[in-house]
Amino acid sequence: MTPSGIWYAIGAYAAWGFLPVYWKLLQHVPAPELLAHRIVWSFVALALVIAGTRQWRSFREATMRRRVLGIYTVAALLIGVNWLTYVYGVNAGFIVETSLGYFINPLLSVLLGVVVLRERLRPLQWLPIALATAGVVYLTIAYGAPPWIALILAVSFALYGLIKKTAPLGSLFGLTLETGLLLIPALGYLAVVESTGDGAVLTGDAATVTLLVGAGVVTSLPLLMFASAATRIPLSLVGILQYIAPTLQFLIGVVVYDEPLTSERLVGFGLVWIALVIFAVEGYSARRVEPSVAEAE
Repeated sequence: MTPSGIWYAIGAYAAWGFLPVYWKLLQHVPAPELLAHRIVWSFVALALVIAGTRQWRSFREATMRRRVLGIYTVAALLIGVNWLTYVYGVNAGFIVETSLGYFINPLLSVLLGVVVLRERLRPLQWLPIALATAGVVYLTIAYGAPPWIALILAVSFALYGLIKKTAPLGSLFGLTLETGLLLIPALGYLAVVESTGDGAVLTGDAATVTLLVGAGVVTSLPLLMFASAATRIPLSLVGILQYIAPTLQFLIGVVVYDEPLTSERLVGFGLVWIALVIFAVEGYSARRVEPSVAEAE
Protein backbone atom coordinates (compact mmCIF):
# COMPACT_ATOMS: atom_id res chain seq x y z
CA MET A 1 0.00 0.00 0.00
CA THR A 2 1.34 3.43 -0.93
CA PRO A 3 0.35 6.92 0.33
CA SER A 4 -0.14 8.05 -3.26
CA GLY A 5 -2.82 5.37 -3.69
CA ILE A 6 -4.76 6.72 -0.71
CA TRP A 7 -4.59 10.25 -2.09
CA TYR A 8 -5.67 9.08 -5.53
CA ALA A 9 -8.71 7.39 -3.96
CA ILE A 10 -9.58 10.41 -1.81
CA GLY A 11 -9.19 12.66 -4.84
CA ALA A 12 -11.48 10.48 -6.97
CA TYR A 13 -14.23 10.19 -4.38
CA ALA A 14 -14.01 13.86 -3.39
CA ALA A 15 -14.34 14.84 -7.06
CA TRP A 16 -17.43 12.64 -7.40
CA GLY A 17 -18.77 14.10 -4.17
CA PHE A 18 -18.51 17.69 -5.41
CA LEU A 19 -19.79 16.85 -8.91
CA PRO A 20 -23.34 18.11 -8.14
CA VAL A 21 -21.95 21.64 -7.84
CA TYR A 22 -20.56 21.38 -11.37
CA TRP A 23 -23.81 20.07 -12.87
CA LYS A 24 -25.80 22.76 -11.04
CA LEU A 25 -23.84 25.36 -13.02
CA LEU A 26 -25.33 23.75 -16.13
CA GLN A 27 -28.88 23.28 -14.87
CA HIS A 28 -30.19 25.47 -17.70
CA VAL A 29 -29.09 22.78 -20.17
CA PRO A 30 -31.61 19.92 -20.58
CA ALA A 31 -30.42 16.63 -19.08
CA PRO A 32 -30.35 14.65 -22.40
CA GLU A 33 -28.26 17.38 -24.04
CA LEU A 34 -25.94 17.52 -21.03
CA LEU A 35 -25.54 13.74 -21.21
CA ALA A 36 -24.64 13.93 -24.90
CA HIS A 37 -21.97 16.55 -24.21
CA ARG A 38 -20.64 14.47 -21.32
CA ILE A 39 -20.24 11.47 -23.64
CA VAL A 40 -18.61 13.46 -26.47
CA TRP A 41 -16.13 15.38 -24.36
CA SER A 42 -15.32 12.37 -22.17
CA PHE A 43 -14.42 10.43 -25.31
CA VAL A 44 -12.26 13.32 -26.51
CA ALA A 45 -10.45 13.57 -23.16
CA LEU A 46 -9.84 9.81 -22.98
CA ALA A 47 -8.77 9.64 -26.62
CA LEU A 48 -6.20 12.36 -25.95
CA VAL A 49 -4.81 10.32 -23.04
CA ILE A 50 -4.50 7.25 -25.28
CA ALA A 51 -2.92 9.31 -28.04
CA GLY A 52 -0.54 11.01 -25.61
CA THR A 53 0.62 7.66 -24.26
CA ARG A 54 0.83 6.16 -27.77
CA GLN A 55 -1.59 3.33 -27.07
CA TRP A 56 -3.89 3.61 -30.10
CA ARG A 57 -2.58 0.43 -31.69
CA SER A 58 -3.01 -1.51 -28.45
CA PHE A 59 -6.49 -0.02 -28.03
CA ARG A 60 -7.60 -1.12 -31.51
CA GLU A 61 -6.19 -4.61 -31.06
CA ALA A 62 -7.87 -5.01 -27.67
CA THR A 63 -11.30 -3.69 -28.66
CA MET A 64 -11.95 -4.91 -32.20
CA ARG A 65 -13.38 -8.27 -31.14
CA ARG A 66 -17.05 -9.26 -31.21
CA ARG A 67 -17.16 -10.50 -27.61
CA VAL A 68 -15.48 -7.35 -26.30
CA LEU A 69 -17.81 -5.10 -28.28
CA GLY A 70 -20.84 -7.02 -26.99
CA ILE A 71 -19.80 -6.74 -23.36
CA TYR A 72 -19.01 -3.05 -23.57
CA THR A 73 -22.17 -2.19 -25.50
CA VAL A 74 -24.19 -3.38 -22.50
CA ALA A 75 -21.82 -1.52 -20.14
CA ALA A 76 -22.16 1.64 -22.24
CA LEU A 77 -25.97 1.52 -22.09
CA LEU A 78 -25.89 1.07 -18.32
CA ILE A 79 -23.46 3.92 -17.70
CA GLY A 80 -25.49 6.11 -20.07
CA VAL A 81 -28.65 5.46 -18.03
CA ASN A 82 -26.71 6.13 -14.83
CA TRP A 83 -25.25 9.42 -16.07
CA LEU A 84 -28.59 10.66 -17.43
CA THR A 85 -30.42 9.82 -14.20
CA TYR A 86 -27.72 11.45 -12.09
CA VAL A 87 -27.65 14.69 -14.06
CA TYR A 88 -31.45 14.86 -14.07
CA GLY A 89 -31.61 14.15 -10.32
CA VAL A 90 -29.06 16.82 -9.44
CA ASN A 91 -30.55 19.56 -11.60
CA ALA A 92 -34.14 18.71 -10.64
CA GLY A 93 -33.33 19.25 -6.95
CA PHE A 94 -32.88 15.63 -5.83
CA ILE A 95 -29.21 15.62 -4.78
CA VAL A 96 -30.06 13.96 -1.45
CA GLU A 97 -31.87 11.16 -3.28
CA THR A 98 -28.96 10.67 -5.67
CA SER A 99 -26.67 10.24 -2.66
CA LEU A 100 -29.02 7.53 -1.35
CA GLY A 101 -28.46 5.62 -4.60
CA TYR A 102 -24.71 5.50 -4.02
CA PHE A 103 -25.13 4.59 -0.34
CA ILE A 104 -27.26 1.61 -1.41
CA ASN A 105 -25.01 0.60 -4.30
CA PRO A 106 -22.33 -1.37 -2.36
CA LEU A 107 -24.94 -3.49 -0.63
CA LEU A 108 -26.74 -4.13 -3.90
CA SER A 109 -23.44 -5.15 -5.49
CA VAL A 110 -22.96 -7.72 -2.71
CA LEU A 111 -26.47 -9.08 -3.32
CA LEU A 112 -25.81 -9.37 -7.06
CA GLY A 113 -22.65 -11.29 -6.25
CA VAL A 114 -24.77 -13.81 -4.35
CA VAL A 115 -27.54 -14.10 -6.96
CA VAL A 116 -25.46 -13.97 -10.15
CA LEU A 117 -21.95 -15.08 -9.23
CA ARG A 118 -23.08 -17.59 -6.58
CA GLU A 119 -20.90 -15.97 -3.93
CA ARG A 120 -21.64 -16.95 -0.34
CA LEU A 121 -22.35 -14.39 2.36
CA ARG A 122 -21.37 -14.76 5.98
CA PRO A 123 -24.46 -14.85 8.23
CA LEU A 124 -23.95 -11.34 9.64
CA GLN A 125 -23.72 -9.88 6.10
CA TRP A 126 -27.41 -10.54 5.57
CA LEU A 127 -28.30 -8.07 8.35
CA PRO A 128 -27.12 -4.88 6.56
CA ILE A 129 -28.84 -6.00 3.36
CA ALA A 130 -32.09 -6.48 5.30
CA LEU A 131 -31.71 -3.09 7.02
CA ALA A 132 -31.02 -1.28 3.72
CA THR A 133 -34.06 -2.95 2.19
CA ALA A 134 -36.13 -1.83 5.17
CA GLY A 135 -34.84 1.73 4.68
CA VAL A 136 -35.89 1.78 1.03
CA VAL A 137 -39.29 0.28 1.86
CA TYR A 138 -39.80 2.88 4.59
CA LEU A 139 -38.92 5.72 2.22
CA THR A 140 -41.29 4.27 -0.38
CA ILE A 141 -44.13 4.27 2.13
CA ALA A 142 -43.22 7.76 3.41
CA TYR A 143 -42.98 9.24 -0.11
CA GLY A 144 -46.01 7.39 -1.40
CA ALA A 145 -43.76 6.15 -4.24
CA PRO A 146 -40.41 4.38 -4.52
CA PRO A 147 -37.30 6.63 -4.56
CA TRP A 148 -36.87 5.95 -8.28
CA ILE A 149 -33.83 8.14 -8.83
CA ALA A 150 -31.89 6.41 -6.06
CA LEU A 151 -32.99 2.95 -7.19
CA ILE A 152 -32.14 3.54 -10.86
CA LEU A 153 -28.71 4.89 -9.90
CA ALA A 154 -28.02 1.97 -7.54
CA VAL A 155 -29.25 -0.74 -9.92
CA SER A 156 -27.59 0.65 -13.05
CA PHE A 157 -24.23 1.17 -11.35
CA ALA A 158 -24.34 -2.20 -9.57
CA LEU A 159 -25.07 -3.97 -12.87
CA TYR A 160 -22.35 -1.89 -14.53
CA GLY A 161 -19.92 -2.98 -11.81
CA LEU A 162 -20.98 -6.61 -12.25
CA ILE A 163 -20.19 -6.48 -15.96
CA LYS A 164 -16.90 -4.66 -15.38
CA LYS A 165 -15.89 -7.30 -12.81
CA THR A 166 -15.41 -9.85 -15.59
CA ALA A 167 -14.77 -7.44 -18.49
CA PRO A 168 -11.46 -7.96 -20.31
CA LEU A 169 -10.26 -4.34 -20.64
CA GLY A 170 -8.64 -1.96 -18.16
CA SER A 171 -10.43 1.19 -17.02
CA LEU A 172 -8.86 3.54 -19.62
CA PHE A 173 -9.55 1.32 -22.63
CA GLY A 174 -12.92 0.24 -21.25
CA LEU A 175 -14.31 3.73 -20.64
CA THR A 176 -12.92 4.96 -23.97
CA LEU A 177 -14.71 2.12 -25.76
CA GLU A 178 -17.94 2.74 -23.83
CA THR A 179 -18.02 6.44 -24.66
CA GLY A 180 -16.94 5.61 -28.22
CA LEU A 181 -19.92 3.29 -28.64
CA LEU A 182 -22.24 6.09 -27.45
CA LEU A 183 -20.44 8.77 -29.48
CA ILE A 184 -22.39 8.55 -32.76
CA PRO A 185 -25.86 8.71 -31.11
CA ALA A 186 -24.65 11.58 -28.89
CA LEU A 187 -23.26 13.54 -31.85
CA GLY A 188 -26.45 12.88 -33.83
CA TYR A 189 -28.60 14.16 -30.99
CA LEU A 190 -26.48 17.29 -30.58
CA ALA A 191 -26.60 17.94 -34.33
CA VAL A 192 -30.40 17.83 -34.28
CA VAL A 193 -30.64 20.06 -31.20
CA GLU A 194 -28.20 22.62 -32.57
CA SER A 195 -29.91 22.66 -35.99
CA THR A 196 -33.22 23.63 -34.38
CA GLY A 197 -31.59 26.59 -32.65
CA ASP A 198 -32.12 25.19 -29.16
CA GLY A 199 -28.61 23.89 -28.57
CA ALA A 200 -26.47 25.19 -25.74
CA VAL A 201 -23.35 25.64 -27.90
CA LEU A 202 -24.75 28.01 -30.53
CA THR A 203 -27.13 29.85 -28.22
CA GLY A 204 -25.16 29.70 -24.96
CA ASP A 205 -22.48 32.00 -23.61
CA ALA A 206 -18.75 31.28 -23.38
CA ALA A 207 -19.03 30.08 -19.77
CA THR A 208 -21.64 27.47 -20.72
CA VAL A 209 -19.57 26.17 -23.63
CA THR A 210 -16.46 25.99 -21.44
CA LEU A 211 -18.31 24.04 -18.76
CA LEU A 212 -19.73 21.63 -21.36
CA VAL A 213 -16.26 20.93 -22.74
CA GLY A 214 -14.95 20.58 -19.19
CA ALA A 215 -17.54 17.83 -18.59
CA GLY A 216 -15.12 15.46 -20.28
CA VAL A 217 -12.39 16.24 -17.76
CA VAL A 218 -14.60 16.09 -14.65
CA THR A 219 -15.91 12.72 -15.86
CA SER A 220 -12.62 11.15 -16.90
CA LEU A 221 -10.15 12.45 -14.31
CA PRO A 222 -11.81 10.86 -11.23
CA LEU A 223 -12.08 7.54 -13.07
CA LEU A 224 -8.39 7.61 -13.94
CA MET A 225 -7.50 8.53 -10.34
CA PHE A 226 -9.68 5.68 -9.12
CA ALA A 227 -7.94 3.26 -11.49
CA SER A 228 -4.56 4.38 -10.12
CA ALA A 229 -5.78 3.99 -6.53
CA ALA A 230 -7.18 0.51 -7.09
CA THR A 231 -3.75 -0.84 -8.03
CA ARG A 232 -2.00 0.75 -5.04
CA ILE A 233 -4.23 0.16 -2.01
CA PRO A 234 -6.25 -2.81 -0.67
CA LEU A 235 -9.80 -3.25 -1.95
CA SER A 236 -11.04 -3.11 1.65
CA LEU A 237 -9.71 0.45 1.99
CA VAL A 238 -11.24 1.40 -1.36
CA GLY A 239 -14.56 0.09 -0.03
CA ILE A 240 -14.38 2.31 3.06
CA LEU A 241 -13.27 5.44 1.18
CA GLN A 242 -16.07 5.10 -1.40
CA TYR A 243 -18.55 6.54 1.12
CA ILE A 244 -16.80 9.93 0.84
CA ALA A 245 -18.71 10.64 -2.39
CA PRO A 246 -22.34 10.07 -1.30
CA THR A 247 -21.63 11.69 2.09
CA LEU A 248 -20.42 14.88 0.36
CA GLN A 249 -23.37 14.74 -2.04
CA PHE A 250 -25.80 14.43 0.86
CA LEU A 251 -24.22 17.36 2.73
CA ILE A 252 -24.17 19.52 -0.40
CA GLY A 253 -27.84 18.80 -1.06
CA VAL A 254 -28.89 19.69 2.49
CA VAL A 255 -26.45 22.49 3.40
CA VAL A 256 -25.72 24.20 0.08
CA TYR A 257 -28.95 23.72 -1.87
CA ASP A 258 -31.39 23.57 1.07
CA GLU A 259 -33.04 20.33 0.05
CA PRO A 260 -35.55 19.25 2.73
CA LEU A 261 -34.35 16.78 5.36
CA THR A 262 -37.62 15.50 6.79
CA SER A 263 -37.99 13.10 9.71
CA GLU A 264 -39.10 10.41 7.22
CA ARG A 265 -35.89 10.87 5.24
CA LEU A 266 -33.81 10.71 8.40
CA VAL A 267 -35.38 7.40 9.40
CA GLY A 268 -34.93 5.88 5.93
CA PHE A 269 -31.37 7.15 5.52
CA GLY A 270 -30.61 6.16 9.12
CA LEU A 271 -31.46 2.54 8.41
CA VAL A 272 -29.18 2.58 5.35
CA TRP A 273 -26.36 4.25 7.31
CA ILE A 274 -26.64 1.70 10.14
CA ALA A 275 -26.52 -1.05 7.52
CA LEU A 276 -23.34 0.40 6.03
CA VAL A 277 -21.64 0.65 9.46
CA ILE A 278 -22.48 -2.99 10.23
CA PHE A 279 -21.32 -4.02 6.76
CA ALA A 280 -17.99 -2.18 7.12
CA VAL A 281 -17.28 -3.41 10.67
CA GLU A 282 -18.21 -7.01 9.81
CA GLY A 283 -15.99 -6.95 6.73
CA TYR A 284 -13.06 -5.47 8.65
CA SER A 285 -13.43 -8.04 11.44
CA ALA A 286 -13.60 -10.92 8.96
CA ARG A 287 -10.46 -9.75 7.19
CA ARG A 288 -8.57 -9.58 10.51
CA VAL A 289 -9.65 -13.11 11.44
CA GLU A 290 -8.70 -14.68 8.09
CA PRO A 291 -4.92 -13.97 8.33
CA SER A 292 -4.90 -15.28 11.91
CA VAL A 293 -6.54 -18.52 10.78
CA ALA A 294 -4.07 -18.83 7.91
CA GLU A 295 -1.11 -18.33 10.25
CA ALA A 296 -2.46 -20.96 12.67
CA GLU A 297 -2.63 -23.48 9.86
